[in-house]
Amino acid sequence: MTELILGIESSCDETAAAVVAEGRSVLSSVVDSQVAEHALYGGVVPEIASRSHLRSILPVIDRALDEAGCGLDDLAAIAVTHRPGLVGSLLVGLSAAKALAFTRGLPLIGVHHIEAHVYAATMGAPRDAVRYPCVALVASGGHTALYLSRSPLEMSQLATTRDDAAGEAFDKVAHLLGLPYPGGPAVSALAEQGDPGAIPFPRYRPKDGGLGFSFSGLKTAVLYHLRGGDALAPTPEVDQIPDRADVAASFQEAVVDALVKTTLRAAGQEGCEQVLVAGGVACNRRLRQRLAQEALEEGIATFFPEPEWCTDNAVMIAGLGWHHLSAGQLSGFDLDALPR
Repeated sequence: MTELILGIESSCDETAAAVVAEGRSVLSSVVDSQVAEHALYGGVVPEIASRSHLRSILPVIDRALDEAGCGLDDLAAIAVTHRPGLVGSLLVGLSAAKALAFTRGLPLIGVHHIEAHVYAATMGAPRDAVRYPCVALVASGGHTALYLSRSPLEMSQLATTRDDAAGEAFDKVAHLLGLPYPGGPAVSALAEQGDPGAIPFPRYRPKDGGLGFSFSGLKTAVLYHLRGGDALAPTPEVDQIPDRADVAASFQEAVVDALVKTTLRAAGQEGCEQVLVAGGVACNRRLRQRLAQEALEEGIATFFPEPEWCTDNAVMIAGLGWHHLSAGQLSGFDLDALPR
């Protein structure tokens, strides 16, 4: 009998539900985005996010079940994100999952949001294409880190960012350039018109020669460039930035350069011949192009999620939830929301 998993995701600013069979076959995927609600503030406001989840969670779950053509009684389990994320947002999805699981007598499965993002990179590949262990890069608005993935359920961190996440840096630079939130797609679109080699923005290199990321210095370098090298000068208006597209292209190239080189160095150090790439920044076309090309030159295969599975979604939660179910890794109703 085919095992159907209902996945629920509410870790940040998307309310999502999906039904996935056997960890790979997507029967439905519904995502209610809050981007318009947070755009006015240039970033996610936790209180607004929580209240929006409260309004959306049950309609989103109902839609996911309807589109999958199934009911709660057809499910094998309910999987839900319980860490990391905004604690108020997590609690909404977790409370809904607990209530449904308890009233229907279904197994409850707590899923780690980052592990699910990594798993999403494998879902579009042939079943036996991904060979563990492999290196996983997670780059998003809240996370930028490298992991050694030994299986879908076993990961250990190799390196992380010392400050800003890559996606956060995109958002902040987008604001400086007068671009809308979220910043990643907007900066990438403007970068298409610019020269990625026009401005030699700095690349972070750990002093100890180890693995790691840092984007705060890059963000500051962009700010100083826009202010003509004077840290105390006002940030110019958009129409007073003559090299706006070059700034976007050069900034993007610096971020991509750091992500690509550090990821491939990690793969070499760990002796891995495959790399998984996940998170919202995995949608970036320049990152996909450069990492795939440079990895191929080193004999390393790369796996990216489908674009709709790069940002937060419940497909990845339900997919990884099936592996937890198969391994007998179930959660109790004391499962808590953990922001870290």
